[in-house]
Amino acid sequence: QVQLVESGGGLVQAGGSLTVSCAASGRTFSDYPMGWFRQAPGKEREFVAAIPWSGDDTYYAESVKGRFTISRDNAKRTVYLQMRSLGPEDTAVYYCAAATILTRATMISPSAYRYWGQGTQVTVSS
Repeated sequence: QVQLVESGGGLVQAGGSLTVSCAASGRTFSDYPMGWFRQAPGKEREFVAAIPWSGDDTYYAESVKGRFTISRDNAKRTVYLQMRSLGPEDTAVYYCAAATILTRATMISPSAYRYWGQGTQVTVSS
């Protein structure tokens, strides 16, 4: 069992930056590939980024590539999502999630992730 708690959301102006964090507790955090998803009102939850347990590679949705950076610190049991050049289209609740097994084919699907945080709201004003 893994418990995930996101933090760091808030209100930011368009063009600004924000970093959200996800702290894990429970079973060994370093065993799990991690992902970030987001969900805007009236829309489906969408993949944002993923990182394997080793942290030696990263994967991004096309909509955030070059603007967002996912990273993890296994010693601190925390995964981060650094966001820059934010726009109103980035407004959403951001969720972190942990998977037991993740492949390039499955990482974009919410159903591939076993554990989820409660989410943190990010609002970008224009």
